[in-house]
Amino acid sequence: MKKLILGSTFMLALLAVGCTPSQKTLYNWGNYQQEAHDYVKNSTDASLDDLLKVYGEMINKQTGTRKTIPPGICADYGYLLVKKGKKAEGIAMMKKEVALYPESAAFMSRIIKKLENESN
Repeated sequence: MKKLILGSTFMLALLAVGCTPSQKTLYNWGNYQQEAHDYVKNSTDASLDDLLKVYGEMINKQTGTRKTIPPGICADYGYLLVKKGKKAEGIAMMKKEVALYPESAAFMSRIIKKLENESN
């Protein structure tokens, strides 16, 4: 009888855990994975525009538990903006990456400096 009660209690505990709502993630990645894959695979202007749109959504509306932009997103978005000819906006996004994640400063500051020193 004790085994039956213990087994039933264990099964109820598992059922209760299985029915709890899923935990939110630290960051909301949206459709990033698919769009990044499409861009790397195709490298077309359309796939780049789609990826930039996803980055914009991630930056402007973050619904993860941290309510902040995931690491690396501003840096990559900035790089892609520079690639599209929007150098000033790209550099601003790279600086935002450093502001959000100071540990990226050693790497990002070299890229920013190089871009700022390049002639238009």
